[in-house]
Amino acid sequence: MANPNSSHVSVGKPSAAGGIHAGDPDEVTAPTDCRSELPSGLEGLGYVSEDGLANAIETDTQDIAAWGGDTVLTVRTSRKETFTFTFIETNEAVLKEVYGPENVSVETNGDIAVLHNSKALPQRIYVFEILLTGDRVKRIVVPRANVQEIGEILYTDGEAIGYEVTLGAMPDDEGNTAYEYIGKIETDPDPSPKWLVRLVWHLTIRNQVPPDCQ
Repeated sequence: MANPNSSHVSVGKPSAAGGIHAGDPDEVTAPTDCRSELPSGLEGLGYVSEDGLANAIETDTQDIAAWGGDTVLTVRTSRKETFTFTFIETNEAVLKEVYGPENVSVETNGDIAVLHNSKALPQRIYVFEILLTGDRVKRIVVPRANVQEIGEILYTDGEAIGYEVTLGAMPDDEGNTAYEYIGKIETDPDPSPKWLVRLVWHLTIRNQVPPDCQ
């Protein structure tokens, strides 16, 4: 049993604005670690509300009883994993995630038109980038998911317009609905700015010293 360690207690903050990226699962190679650069084809979706990201796993079970009434076995009959968050930017990328890419059109002058209908939303790959306490980072990769619920949208004074969505995660070819990768943030051992490194190299090669440094 591990001893208690307060350095393992953490909060979760986005590693960038919003910390949520999405793309076409048939065109994007899913990341397999927490540090590598995100692959091309993933698009950042901007800010989400201060409520952050909620990840839920729901399971249903069924008891099997023996003659006489004793429960002799419990089997799981279903499992569902969801991710819930609220977009607070109104832009093309967000609206396409919420309403579907076929239902959002953008004119050359930037005007946006959105259709509301019952068309099924496509599956997407989602990547959540989260900063943890203690110079650690967590990357959650959801290989296949689509928006299954859209929350009430409020238009009020003093509060950002929000698009609350709940993603339903689907099993990938390995039967997994999500992957988590956690690790330390790698830092450059040489903190010298790149311009200074290039200047030192240049002066070394030419064996010159700037007049101000003499």
